This record gives sequence, C-alpha cells and structure tokens, in this order.
Amino acid sequence: MTDSPQNTPSAPTEGEPAGADLAYRGRDRRTRHTPRLSRHSLWGGRRKIVRRDVEREGSYVDLYSGRLLFLLGWVALMNSADSFFTIYHLQVGGIELNPVAAWLLAQGRYGFVFAKSTLIMLSLIVLCVHKNFYLARLGVLGAAATYTVLVGYHLWLL
Repeated sequence: MTDSPQNTPSAPTEGEPAGADLAYRGRDRRTRHTPRLSRHSLWGGRRKIVRRDVEREGSYVDLYSGRLLFLLGWVALMNSADSFFTIYHLQVGGIELNPVAAWLLAQGRYGFVFAKSTLIMLSLIVLCVHKNFYLARLGVLGAAATYTVLVGYHLWLL
C-alpha cells in the first residue's frame, strides 16, 4: 500500500526548519513579499518589523511603530497649525508668499484648508506605507522638521 502524495512527508526545502510539519495547508504565504496595502493593513496586521536584514530596505509591513505614527501625527498637527496661522496672518494684513497656497486661498478659506489637509494626509499615507524606504524616512523627518520650523516662524510673527 502506498501513501498518497499529499500524506507523504518530503525532505525539507531550503529555508524550512528540519522536522517542520510538512502536511499541505494551503499556499505558502512566504513565496510572495508583503504587499503595499492588504486587508491586514487596516484590520489586524501580521508583520511589524522586517526579520531578515537583507529585506530591511524596500520592504513593506502591515503594522507601524509608535514612533512613526507619532511623527505622522506631529506633521498633521503642524499642518493644521500652519493653516490656522496662515489665515490669521492674512486677516491682520499679512501676505501669502507661496503661489500655490495663494491660489488655494483665492478659492476660499474652507477650500484652502480642505485642499491643504487632503494633500498632506495623502502624502503622509504614502510615506507611512513606504516607511522602509530611505527616501520615505527622509521625507517624514524632513516634513516634521520643516513644519516645526514653519509653525515656530508663525509664532515668532505674533
């Protein structure tokens, strides 16, 4: 009597630990990289850190560190403060030097705040998803530093 192919244990392949349970349980999720966005991104992610150094740069994960979320929240908060102070300074006689922001302000204050917030939030989402890429990490730190200095300048103008 011979065993069927599904029940016959085979020798471990490269990367599998010796003695691993070799019974077939579906498609091996390790054959593909973690995608940029998946159902796990919003509902119970599986992967917070990259375990292998060779995969560290340029890989995607499902969960994000508290430090990253703090920096993204900081940028969002500083963006809101920048919008508030921009409108305040314009009401007391200031001028907008940024031509894109000046055009948005010409569309109305609510449109300016909505467009500015939407653009920043979309940018922050892209930076968050790409957190294991050098340019994304540089972008998050650069945005946090730039907005902090900008809000400091607004406060100095008061």
